[in-house]
Amino acid sequence: MTDLHTTTDAPTEERVRALLAEMTLEEKLAQLVGFWDKGDGEAVAPLQGVFDVVRGLPAVSKDGLGHLTRVYGTRPVEPVQQARWLWETQRRLVHETRLGIPALVHEECLTGLAAWHAAAYPTPLAWGASFDPDLVAATAAAIGRSMRALGVHQGLAPVLDVVRDPRWGRVDECISEDPYVVGVIGSAYVRGLQSEGVHATLKHFVGYSGSQAGRNFAPVHAGPRELADVYLVPFEMALQAGARSVMHSYVEIDGLPVAADPALLTDLLRTEWGFDGTVVADYYGVAFLHLLHGVAGDLAEAAVLALTAGVDIELPTGDAYLEPLAEAVRGGDVDEALVDRAVTRALSQKAELGLLDATFDDEPPTSLDLDGADQRALAARLAEESVVLLSNDGVLPLAAPARVAVIGPNAHRVQAMFGCYSFVNHVLVHHPEADLGIEVPTLFEALAAELPAAEVTYHQGCAVDDADISGFEAARSAAAAADVAVVVVGDHAALFGRGTVGEGCDREDLELPGVQRALVEELLDTGTPVVLVLVTGRPYAVAWALERCAAVVQAFFPGEEGGPAIAGVLSGRVNPSGRLPVSLPRSAGAQPFSYLHPVLGGDSDVTNVSSAPARPFGFGLSFTTFTHDRLSVPAESPTGEAVRVTVRVTNTGDRAGTDVVQLYGRDPVASLTRPVAQLLGFQRVHLEPGSSAVVELVVPPARFAFTSRAGTRMVEPGVVELWVGPSCADRETEALVTLTGAVHPVPFGEELWTRTSVD
Repeated sequence: MTDLHTTTDAPTEERVRALLAEMTLEEKLAQLVGFWDKGDGEAVAPLQGVFDVVRGLPAVSKDGLGHLTRVYGTRPVEPVQQARWLWETQRRLVHETRLGIPALVHEECLTGLAAWHAAAYPTPLAWGASFDPDLVAATAAAIGRSMRALGVHQGLAPVLDVVRDPRWGRVDECISEDPYVVGVIGSAYVRGLQSEGVHATLKHFVGYSGSQAGRNFAPVHAGPRELADVYLVPFEMALQAGARSVMHSYVEIDGLPVAADPALLTDLLRTEWGFDGTVVADYYGVAFLHLLHGVAGDLAEAAVLALTAGVDIELPTGDAYLEPLAEAVRGGDVDEALVDRAVTRALSQKAELGLLDATFDDEPPTSLDLDGADQRALAARLAEESVVLLSNDGVLPLAAPARVAVIGPNAHRVQAMFGCYSFVNHVLVHHPEADLGIEVPTLFEALAAELPAAEVTYHQGCAVDDADISGFEAARSAAAAADVAVVVVGDHAALFGRGTVGEGCDREDLELPGVQRALVEELLDTGTPVVLVLVTGRPYAVAWALERCAAVVQAFFPGEEGGPAIAGVLSGRVNPSGRLPVSLPRSAGAQPFSYLHPVLGGDSDVTNVSSAPARPFGFGLSFTTFTHDRLSVPAESPTGEAVRVTVRVTNTGDRAGTDVVQLYGRDPVASLTRPVAQLLGFQRVHLEPGSSAVVELVVPPARFAFTSRAGTRMVEPGVVELWVGPSCADRETEALVTLTGAVHPVPFGEELWTRTSVD
């Protein structure tokens, strides 16, 4: 072991430079790859079976190792037992390799640390529905504490892809269709995770969610302005929040795979934005340049393309960056200086994380509660805040019914509460012999506990996604005999075609999967009031249900405390405050759709096909009512200065509740077409009955900016319409502001956040 990594009094840059000068080519490349101990049948990554591990860890790590891949998140292992293995492995790297550099350990952490017995939180679409960045930050901090205690250094989250087409399977991993909401909530997650010493990884940079026809891995046809004004915005915000790692996306944009695009990974990310962290490959993304994209003839060519573009670390293994890249360097196909560039970044990250000084001579944790009271309280609060009430004829909250029939494929199934990157649906599905590892009340169980005086019965009715209607008759009889039928339908999250939503589980339509709609309609025909509960990973086209059901409740995979959270809304213990982070579609034929469309992207007399959603972005009902008035906006404001807006919100109902104040804007005349509505800022406000609050929103110039014809971001002078309402479609109170002066250029680094306060 060299003494260089223990020279702690030298500056990081000097230490890294000294280490680099000491390294052989093999030692350099070892720092740029991961090792993944995976087995047959554990398919948790795309085309995983193509890549077989032919060497064990000792052989792979003889020259050192960059990353250890998913030590806890590949199979159900007891965390404390696995921590002992990890500490021993790290000690071997420190004491038995020449340079003595430990590996960086990364894990999935999108809905909590993906490990057995760890807390499982709501999916990111639920984060967006909460409109509560502070709560998301607190949740991420709790996740980070668990990770750091187990010796994990980097988390592969958050996902900052902007929802463009709900048919895409990975919608449940996303936060919103609004890039500003994605940026605010995603940045909160970054700050929370990194506050505990774990590096966040922004993914998938960039454009992944714009794939053709909502198909996973499909080509992206976004123009440069859409790329800049929609897809890149959340990444810019999260990098300003301090994110230390970025993962490239799998897709190609206009024929060029992102993993081979230096304009994005180097010119924009590094030169223009000044990012100095690491760029990691999405799993097998380097090899896919050869295997899927066909822009490289073999793995060596793929490695050269990716390294040159700016991909520093190949994950999850070293298929291209070990022997193939070594041959390319020695053959003169790539300058070793590019290897040095990537190694410098990798070592600098390890220095930031304290790994250049770590010896692992301490003892690993001997006991650890990864799902304690604090974690469950956060999971419960986030689940409660994310439930969206879509319609209600007065049946909710339930008024002490004597008989409640709980029916549906997601009513009494724990897997229904989780997204595809939860440990339950991502890993445990391959290990049916293992128990769940955490306590997860189903909605049926939670509602029975919530309504102890009622007779609560359960019937499945049908499965999530097959054609079997043999359970309809029993379900119909149960509904007919009840005072109210709570019908729980939706998705099963999985991967690569094994579910109805999740990575590689895309849809051709937006109807409820299988025969679920037929089940609901069968129960509606009984005349018993039907409360429809949607437990899904995407929004479905359920306009028919909004018209016929007594109430419709939307929950986006609400996690381990999701059952009690939904039951609390049904009983009235919880006053719903969630708002739609995505438009509720009217049909699949209207997709892709975003509320951020120009005039010709919406309904008009020039087309006979409606694209209007069944419920607009930002919509959500409460058991109380709110009004918004006294909108105060300056008549004029310079293009380069923030606009100060105030509005009064009043709880006009008879019970306490939380409103999400939403400020929208529109530029009606501009040099390029602009959206008919654009969220400029938001703020959650809790109010007692009859009370009011004044919300101040200070909107920075960058919130009015867009990319010009010349490709630069700017704020134009002119009139801007502003309004506040319960959704993007409702102008409850409105005003005009005239932006004055010259065109204001907006470079990277200028403030993007609307500052809010409540008086």
